[in-house]
This record gives sequence, structure tokens and C-alpha cells, in this order.
Amino acid sequence: MDLSPALPPPPAPKLPTMIERAKAEGYGVRTQAKITDLEAKVDPAKLAQIRKSATEFENVFVSQMMGHMFDGIGTDETFGGGRGEEMFRPMLIEQFGKQVTQRGGLGIANQVYQELLRAQEASHG
Repeated sequence: MDLSPALPPPPAPKLPTMIERAKAEGYGVRTQAKITDLEAKVDPAKLAQIRKSATEFENVFVSQMMGHMFDGIGTDETFGGGRGEEMFRPMLIEQFGKQVTQRGGLGIANQVYQELLRAQEASHG
């Protein structure tokens, strides 16, 4: 009598997470706890300035990226086009970039913030 179909399958091996693999391979993995420790050492006004700079960097990056997306789009002569659209399109693209960043962005601002915070600590440490 074969009971193998009634037995539960063996547990699947636990795959290491990306952080566990990076640690095992000797890469330094930065954690949020370290950032919190750094934030405690920096003046709150300076933290706000660092956060603003990081967000502005992401705004510019996203706007530049979106600008290239609009390069191939022509103008519709029926409802627009002409010199006016050429002048105002960069402003529209800039606002699109700001909206993308305000709604979560690409995560660039957080990475830039962390690096600026580390640079601030290193310059005063």
C-alpha cells in the first residue's frame, strides 16, 4: 500500500532575501536604523534642507526624463501648436515631473537623502 500521496510534501527550502545574500557575499548593507541614528545627530532645520534638496533633485531628474519622452510628439495645429506651445511645453513637463515626485516618485529622492545625510555626517564626524 502506497501512502506517498497522503503525505504532505516536504517543506520548500527557504530562499535567502536580497539583504541576506548581500551580507553573505560581503557587501555592506545599509539599514534604516543607521539612517535614524544619523538623523538624530543632525539639526532638524538641516534635515529639512537635505530632504528639500533630495526632492528637488528627483524633480529635475524626472522632468529631464519626461522631456525626452515628449521630444517625438508633434503639436496639434487645431488646438495648439506654434510658438506658444514651444515656449510653455518645458514648463508643463516640469510640472509633470513635480507631480510624479509628489505622488511617490521613483525613489530617487530617498536614496539621495540618505547619501546627503551620510555626507553631512562624514563632514562633521
